[in-house]
Amino acid sequence: MDVRYDRDCDVGLIQGRRVAVVGYGNQGRAHAANLRDSGVRDLVVAARPQSPARQQAAEAGFTVMTPEEAAAWADVLFILTPDEGHGALYKTLEPHLRKGAALGFAHGLSVHAGLVRPRADLDVFLLAPKGAGWAVRAEYQKGSGVLGLAGVAQDASGQAWELAYAYGAALGCGRAGMLATSFGEEMETDLFGEQAVLCGGMMELVKAGFETLVERGYAPEIAYLECVHELKLVVDLLYKGGLGHVSRSISNTAEYGAISKGPKVVGANVKKRMGEVLDAIQDGTFVRDFMVENQSGGIKMNAARRRDEHSLQEHTGAALRSVLARQTKQGTQPLPPSQALIVLQPEGAGTESKGSKKERGKASKAGTKAHKSKKKAKS
Repeated sequence: MDVRYDRDCDVGLIQGRRVAVVGYGNQGRAHAANLRDSGVRDLVVAARPQSPARQQAAEAGFTVMTPEEAAAWADVLFILTPDEGHGALYKTLEPHLRKGAALGFAHGLSVHAGLVRPRADLDVFLLAPKGAGWAVRAEYQKGSGVLGLAGVAQDASGQAWELAYAYGAALGCGRAGMLATSFGEEMETDLFGEQAVLCGGMMELVKAGFETLVERGYAPEIAYLECVHELKLVVDLLYKGGLGHVSRSISNTAEYGAISKGPKVVGANVKKRMGEVLDAIQDGTFVRDFMVENQSGGIKMNAARRRDEHSLQEHTGAALRSVLARQTKQGTQPLPPSQALIVLQPEGAGTESKGSKKERGKASKAGTKAHKSKKKAKS
C-alpha cells in the first residue's frame, strides 16, 4: 500500500503557484481556508457573477474572480463544483487556461467518464479527501486531517504526482495519509460505495426494517429507535475497531442474531445485485442515466425527496429528535427509550396499520425489555 504523509511531500510546489479554487460550497470553503492557512498566498476563489458564493468568499477575505478570469490567471485550478456541470464548465475554461497549467479534481467521475477531456498540455490530478467539507476544515484546525486519495490522469509536466501530494498536504490530508489510486478506481469504488452500501443500500435497509415493524403493529417510535436511531451506535463501533470490535461490544443475543439472521437478509442474491450495480457504473450506464436525470431537472430525485419527507419514518424521527433536543437543551440526560417515547404522532403522519391499543402496549413493553437486554456500547 503506497501511503504518503507530510514528510514525503514538498508543499512548496503548491505554495509557490497561483491557485484558484473553483466553487465555494461545502468542500470549496474548506479547501480555500486550509490552503490559505498552509501558506498558499497567491490564492483566489472562482465563482459565477450571479452566485451568492462570491460575497461569502469575499467576506471570508478571499480575492474573487469569475471562472474564466481565474483560468487565465492560475497555475492550478481545483474544480469543486457539482460533477454534472463539469463538462460545460471546462468548455468555458479551456480557451483561457494557461499552457502547462494544472487541473485538480476531488472526484474522478467527470474525467474518467469523459465529461471533461482536458487539453494534452495540462497536468490533471486527483486529490479526494475522504470526508465532508466541514470535516476537512475541522480536522485541519485540530492539527489533524482526513485521509486522502491521490491520482493522476495526465502528467504533462512530469510533476503531476508531486503536485497532487503537495496539494493534499496543504489541505491537511498528509497528516492522516494519502493513498495512491487512479481516476477510474476512485470513481467506480466511490459510486459503488454510495449506491450499494453507504447511501442507497443503508437507507433502503433501514426503511424496510422500520416498515416491517410498523406493519406488524409495533409503535413507530420504537421501530425508529431500533432500526434507525441506534444505527449510529453500531457504525461508531465498526468505524473504531472493525467487525471484531462490534462483536465484542454487543450482547451475545445480538451477536448470535447477527450471524444467524444477517445472511438471510443480505445473502448471495444481494451480492449478485450489487455486482449489477457495479456493472452499470463500469459500463457507463449510471453516468448516462445521471446526466439525463440532471437534464430533466431532477424529476426522480425530487419525487423521492418529497416521498421521504412525508413518510411516517421521517415524521417519527423528527418527533424523537425534538424530544431529545429539548432534554439536551435543559441540561438533562436523555431519557431511557421507554420514557422518551411519550411522543404523539405528528398530525397526518399516518396511523398504525395493525394492532389495537392493547397490542401496541405489549409491543412497547417487548421493545423496552429488548433494549434493556443490550449491552451499553463502549465509546
